[in-house]
This record gives sequence, structure tokens and C-alpha cells, in this order.
Amino acid sequence: MEKYINIIDLSHSLGYTVSGLIIFIIGKIAYKLIHPKINIQQELVDKDNFAFILSYVGYFAALIIVIGGTIVGESYDFATDILLIFAYGILGIVLLLIAAWISNKLILTKFDLKKEIIADKNEGSGIIEAAIYIANGLILYGALIGESETLLSGITTFLIYWIIGNFVLIIASKIFTSWMSYDIHTEIENDNVAAGISFAGAILAIGIITMNAILDPFVNWTTTLVDISLQTVLGCILLPIIRLFADKILLPGRKLTDEIVNQEKPNIGAGLIEAFAYVAAAILITWSI
Repeated sequence: MEKYINIIDLSHSLGYTVSGLIIFIIGKIAYKLIHPKINIQQELVDKDNFAFILSYVGYFAALIIVIGGTIVGESYDFATDILLIFAYGILGIVLLLIAAWISNKLILTKFDLKKEIIADKNEGSGIIEAAIYIANGLILYGALIGESETLLSGITTFLIYWIIGNFVLIIASKIFTSWMSYDIHTEIENDNVAAGISFAGAILAIGIITMNAILDPFVNWTTTLVDISLQTVLGCILLPIIRLFADKILLPGRKLTDEIVNQEKPNIGAGLIEAFAYVAAAILITWSI
């Protein structure tokens, strides 16, 4: 049996898994501490607030991605690996929560996402906040993959990548909303779930592209910034083109904009098609570069 099962490796794997579960629990506690006014059980069970459920699940999906990055990143000895998992995992929790707050202020500036989610049960807002969490999870995952000479240098690089990634996410989102033929703020505030899904797909696409740009081994900051800038610009150019492609190929005979905003009941399916087109385009871009 020892020929096929390495007890030491198996025990290490169990240790990594348990560490990840503990970080997950810490993430739940941190969320509650940051949002003391939100009664999570009441929103999930008593109010059946699907908007909050979307956002809450998005947070934990992002957290799992970050935990994954801490585990699959560069391995040292077992004790060091556990230390790094907890150090980066707890820091990742803090950065996810900060990113949601920053994005609430800078991506959709005309209303409060959290208020829309809790007070108005706005499902479009819920899916957008979930996408913001997951996009940040992808950015942090990309920042975690790679080698660092010391814990301090690793954390420094981790933080800088996160700052750069969120800057790109905010700027690219502004560019995205500027060429849209409708006001995303108005549509989201009017509970247009289709528009929320579409915009969430664009945010996820930007997160995927940014993650890919920072996955490459670190050479120097000039190379990193050039790579991120080039891939972001490419994404901002191609995403609108892909949207036109989706209009003609995935929804023949109809216009996505008309289905999403120019009818009495917005077509959620059309919003999902547009979101899929953005995410698929981002994946194709990452495979092609």
C-alpha cells in the first residue's frame, strides 16, 4: 500500500485543506464584522433576499478562488506553506472586502450598491457586486501564482498587483459604460436584472484579462505594467466587437440592447447571452496571448 499512497503527502494535503476551511470560516466572520447592520440569516431565510444571496455567494466564490491561489502557489516546506496560506488568505479576505467598498464608490457612482441589495432587493445590483468580488478573486489569484524571496516581498507584490488590478477594473468599467447606448446606472436602479447580468459579465471579463496579465512570472514592474496595459487595451477594443458578434450570431434578427432595455419586461436571457459573450471573449483573449 505504501507503494501507492504517500502518507506524508496525504497528511500535507489534509493540512492544506483544513487550513483553507479555517480561512473560509474567518472570511465569514470578517464579512459579518464589516457589515454589522446586515442580519445575514434574516436576509437569507426570512426575507428570501435573492439579491443579497447573489452578492453573498459571489463573495464566498471569490474567497475560494483566493484560497485556491494560496494553496497552489509556490510550495516550500509544509510549515512555511501553512504560514503563507494563512498570511495571504487573511490578507485576501481584507482586500476582497475593501475592493467591494471601493468599487461601490467608483464603478457605479450614482447609487449605493449595498443599499440597493439590502433595502430594495435589487437583483441586478446583487449580481454586479458578486461579479466585483469574483473579479477581485481572480486578480488576487493571479497575484498569488509565482515565487517570492521573502514573505515581505511576496506581500508587497501581492498588494501592488491588487492595486493595479482594481485600477484597471475601474478604468475599464468606465470605458465600457461610456460606449454603451443606455445609462447603466438608470437601468440598474430601475431593477433591470438583464442589464445587471450584462454588466456583471463585462466586469468578469475584465477580471479574467487582468488575472491573465499578472499570471506571468514577475520580471520587473515596467514589463508587468506594459503587459497589463496592452491586454487591457486589447480587451476594451475586442469586447465591443464581440458584443456586435453576439448580436448577429447568438441572437439573429434581434438587437441585444432592445431586448435588454427597450421593452416593458427586460429579457434576462438576452442579458445572459451578452454576459456570456464578454466572458467567452475574455477567455479566448487569454488563450491567444
